[in-house]
Amino acid sequence: MRKLIHQEIQLQRKSQEQMEALKRFPIVCLIDNVRSLYNVGSIFRTSDGACIEKIYLTGFTPTPPRKEIEKTSLGATKTIPWEYFEDPLVPIKMLKQNGYKIILVEMTTSGFNYSNLKVDNFPVCFIFGNELVGVSNKLFEIADFSIEIPMHGSKHSLNVAVAYGIVLFDAIRVLTNK
Repeated sequence: MRKLIHQEIQLQRKSQEQMEALKRFPIVCLIDNVRSLYNVGSIFRTSDGACIEKIYLTGFTPTPPRKEIEKTSLGATKTIPWEYFEDPLVPIKMLKQNGYKIILVEMTTSGFNYSNLKVDNFPVCFIFGNELVGVSNKLFEIADFSIEIPMHGSKHSLNVAVAYGIVLFDAIRVLTNK
């Protein structure tokens, strides 16, 4: 075993045109009122790596182009489809009409472990909320269910961008049976 050198990694990298032509995983994510530009950039980069369909930015979530977002996204704002809506209910209602399950990533009274998702739960829209207060209350009424990441220490939650990566890549594991 040896570490790949930069040139070897670059050979595996897809171009923007190749990314546009790719069949993407049936996952969209709605980012509601996330305040950190760096978290948003990280979410874009993770979305690119996961090859999801789209990101919806809503509420006061910052949108590209912003240098802070670009710093952590490393150009993923150009390779992952995204759209902004002030009201998160607009894209959610559209997604529901198109057969997407609406899943809150939030601690709730009836949430289940994120690792228990099943293939028949897809296509999905995962909703991630604000770093301090989580998902907006108005989104609970329209959601199909919620999932959570179990915490084993003294902290009750993870950084939103970290939680985002865990949920996305486990969802891909479910879809690809790997």
